[in-house]
Amino acid sequence: MVAQSEGDVASIRTFAPVDPGGSKYDRLIAKAKTVSAPKTVVVHPCDETSLRGPVEAAAAGIIVPILVGPAAKVTAVAREHKLDIGEFELVDVPHSEAAASKAVELIHQARGELLMKGSLHTDELMRAVTSSKTGLRTARRISHVFVMDVPSHAETLFITDAAINIFPDLDVKRDIIQNAIDLFTKIGLGNPRVAILSAVETVTSKIPSTIEAAALCKMADRGQITGGILDGPLAFDNAVDLEAARIKGIVSAVAGKAQILVVPDLEAGNMLAKNLVYLSKADAAGIVLGARVPIVLTSRADSVRSRMASCAVAALYADARRASAALPAE
Repeated sequence: MVAQSEGDVASIRTFAPVDPGGSKYDRLIAKAKTVSAPKTVVVHPCDETSLRGPVEAAAAGIIVPILVGPAAKVTAVAREHKLDIGEFELVDVPHSEAAASKAVELIHQARGELLMKGSLHTDELMRAVTSSKTGLRTARRISHVFVMDVPSHAETLFITDAAINIFPDLDVKRDIIQNAIDLFTKIGLGNPRVAILSAVETVTSKIPSTIEAAALCKMADRGQITGGILDGPLAFDNAVDLEAARIKGIVSAVAGKAQILVVPDLEAGNMLAKNLVYLSKADAAGIVLGARVPIVLTSRADSVRSRMASCAVAALYADARRASAALPAE
């Protein structure tokens, strides 16, 4: 199932050490400037926000945009808001649906390494991406990851899936977790600690998500999920706060210091993410994984810094995929 979410994010208690000067995103953006900028197909950038994002990311050397949309409308927006798009390729199509279809076609033609959402509806873009005949599906389930910079929290937090899969089953959750772990490791953050969230930290038949959390941990034990350390079920407090974990008597490598938060369903994840944005003043970069290329999924409400961070995360991931593809087969 696919759902639209225009992402954002908040917390119910103070997190551990405060990170100075927003350095979490700053480090990602600085690192992205050191790798080869990927060609990025920007789908229907027909308002100031959706056009300014790729223009500024290109100016920072993070991406090389290919703009796909009604040429007259895109150039009019650029002219009105004094955005220089003269160096970018502009592919003329009549409307947003055609822009989504053309963007997917360009990816199939190996013209771009990333997709970036413009001013069209998320569902419209994802219909083209998930089409069974012409889309960009792979064997892996498509899912979304919020890369959160919470000012009061010491580490970057990943939240998944709060935008694509509404009520994921066990097999879908396996892919959601693997997608997030792969992103975490490939952008150079190390091997993550993954908390599978529920309302409580004990397994009970009354709350199905606790049973799934336990099953997912056993799947990791059996090598069905790799690259991270999993624990669950964990409640939000004892997933991110060491004192909360201590009070509950939870001893694990993940409790109190999780880096990836896996939510039970889209509703829980979307509310968690938006709480962090609006109550804790977090920034929320967003990326969709599991398709043939990463997809930068931005919101009209995103800050310039969040948009830049989304591009930076996607560019680092694309660079890692490029490096993996260049390795000789064993």
